[in-house]
This record gives sequence, structure tokens and C-alpha cells, in this order.
Amino acid sequence: MTQNLVSISYTDEQLAAADAAIDQLETVFANFIALTPAERRSINRMGDITQPFCEKTLRMMEQNANLIPPVLDVAEARNDLLALNQLIPRLERLERLAERGSDTHAALGSDVYMLCLAGYGIMDKAGLGQGLDSLRKELSVRFAKKRRKPTEEAAAAKGKKTGSAKEKDTPETDDDNT
Repeated sequence: MTQNLVSISYTDEQLAAADAAIDQLETVFANFIALTPAERRSINRMGDITQPFCEKTLRMMEQNANLIPPVLDVAEARNDLLALNQLIPRLERLERLAERGSDTHAALGSDVYMLCLAGYGIMDKAGLGQGLDSLRKELSVRFAKKRRKPTEEAAAAKGKKTGSAKEKDTPETDDDNT
């Protein structure tokens, strides 16, 4: 009846080793930067299709340095490309590990939650008159449905469906969806 997607445990030594490894990675990659959300949205990204273009263009610029204005720092771009190529396989490994970690996190949480749902259902039915009423009431908050007060905009949206003449003259907007 219960779900068990994953069953793992860690020793203090394993957790200490993991923390030390993460500390080491943070030290090695201390020069990583953090972009703001706006910066992430605005920067041009180099993907698998763009990378060969950039490699060939850099090579062409290096071979024809006399045509390139000094404001274009080709050597810096070459260093950036080298660092990128060095990082890619390591970041791919970290991404795979992080994805497995996220999946394990989700599975562990799901295992616990499914068991607790089953246990709550049993206690809800069998616990009547067993002195569990206050605990059951405390736990039932998880399943309480929140009622939303109808807003004027929601009421207006419902009114639009009726098709009154006044509402037909007003322009439709998506304000309710923001």
C-alpha cells in the first residue's frame, strides 16, 4: 500500500566527505559569477550551433589581426572560449549529479508524504474516540481549502458572460490573469 521509490541513509562520515567535496568545489570555482535575473534574460548565449561559428570567427580574427580594431580583445575572447571548453564537461557532470539529487529529494519526500497520507487516513477513521481529536484537527489544516473572496474583476468577468449591453461596449482585457 505504501510507496518506496528510494531507501537510502548516510553515515556522518559520508556527509562530512560530501561537505568537504562541496567545499573544495566552491574553492576551485570561487571565480564563478552570479548574474541577476535581468542579466540572465538579456545576455546572448552561445550554444552548440553558435560555438563553431565563434571558434571559426576567432580563428579568422587571429589570422587577420591587422583588420581587427584594438577595442575587440580577441585574446580575452580566446581565453574565455578555452575556459568555457574546460568547464563544459565538468558542468555537465555536476548538472547530472544535481538532477539525480533533485530526483532523489523528490522521491524521498514523496515516499514520506504517501506514507503519511495513508497513516492520516487510518488515524482519521480509527482514531475517533481515542484521544486523537486535537491532533487530527491540527493535521487537517493541510487539507483545508482556502476560499477566495470574489474580487470586483472576477465579478465583472462573470458579468461579461451574461452579455449585457453595457458590458459589450467595454473593451476586454486580460487583467484577471495577471
